[in-house]
Amino acid sequence: MSRGVEWDIDPTLDRVRDLVDLLGEPQRAYPVIHVAGTNGKSSTARLIEALLRERGLRTGLYTSPEMTTLRERIAIDGEPISEEDFVRAYEDVLPYAGLIDDKHGVRLSFFELLTAMAFAAFADAPVDVAIVEAGMGGSWDATNVADGTVAVITPIGLDHTRYLGDTVEEIAGEKAGIIKPGAVAVLAQQPVAAAEVLLRRVVEVGATAAREGIEYGVLSRDVAVGGQQLRLQGLHAVYDEIFLPLFGDHQAGNAATALAAVEAFAGGAPTRGEANLEAVTRIAPGETFTGGDAGQLDPALVRSGFAKSASPGRLEVVRTGPTVLLDASHNPAGMAATVQTVTESFGFTRLVGVLAAAADKDVAGMLDQLEPVLAELVVTRNSSPRSLPPEELAELAEGIFGSERVHLSPRLDDAIDRAIGLAEETGEYQGAGVLVTGSVVTAGDARTLLRVDEKR
Repeated sequence: MSRGVEWDIDPTLDRVRDLVDLLGEPQRAYPVIHVAGTNGKSSTARLIEALLRERGLRTGLYTSPEMTTLRERIAIDGEPISEEDFVRAYEDVLPYAGLIDDKHGVRLSFFELLTAMAFAAFADAPVDVAIVEAGMGGSWDATNVADGTVAVITPIGLDHTRYLGDTVEEIAGEKAGIIKPGAVAVLAQQPVAAAEVLLRRVVEVGATAAREGIEYGVLSRDVAVGGQQLRLQGLHAVYDEIFLPLFGDHQAGNAATALAAVEAFAGGAPTRGEANLEAVTRIAPGETFTGGDAGQLDPALVRSGFAKSASPGRLEVVRTGPTVLLDASHNPAGMAATVQTVTESFGFTRLVGVLAAAADKDVAGMLDQLEPVLAELVVTRNSSPRSLPPEELAELAEGIFGSERVHLSPRLDDAIDRAIGLAEETGEYQGAGVLVTGSVVTAGDARTLLRVDEKR
């Protein structure tokens, strides 16, 4: 942690590439599925990992940021590595890190060192496949020293504009950097401008594209108790009667993308003409596309893998009476998906929000999305030094909600208690809810305060 904050990036791979070279290139000891995008990266990566593990493969999963402990970022077979293994990985890498620090005259960053630790831990395990989530961007992200046989791009929007660019096209260009020659690029639904950039990259490097709504997608979905029931079009088959214990249309899309990624890993992508920038016919409801059975998965394993999946802090129900939801949305597009899902899946008669967000995010945009569905809002801060001071957040919120609907609590624990009290004011416990949101850190802090892991 003394090596600096991970969001202050230096756009070069020179240091981390030199480090993994000294370590013997551990990222080449196993195939990699590389995941980048703006929203849905962690959920999609976890869904991919769940399917691969259900197929009997030993998996390594690298995600960021963590909810409660740094060890969560490096998981093997679905479990964070132990404290002993984390320390061992750090001590194994540290001497080489010192050499790289001296060579470049600039210390390796926290994220660069942690990424090298993950690659080394996966090689030592050893794992059969690693699912690696990019931290920020793609081209210059430390994880990009690995060459993914499958590159997954989740929906792209405006986020981290200070580092990645002010337009969707610029951000897509940065994310597209994880698409390597010969890879299969699994592309979730994108804004047209982003799709054009991604497809241009596919053509330039000789990759193969699998596009949501064209080669794969969600054929149907129904709200179910504890999640949703799906019918998915994969790259090689249709998969019916899938229960996903996650809420919302966006999670259904994440599941379809994860399924396509695992099919591509198993048997490649089917051919449906050359990737190009022309308009194409998309899958209509009920239409299917079958590209052969080389990568077709066992439907029973797909069902069981998805049924066991989880994505902590993504509209996670941690209490009932009133219902308390924890959500990691941290930009307007993510918050829009959260609001749509809460409206569709929960039907609250009274919903109170708790918001703590980073100062460098589009907080006003998130507040705009939340205003129609929240009866009242409690603003606070989380444990991150980036957290917007509650007083400033309250001022922003009052301009959108009105002062009578906004309450300020400097501490997150007090804010949650106050929101629960406000939700209970009507006495309709079954129809009352609390949504704690604004940041992965906020969701993680709330999980700790509510002792979620101790209850499970």
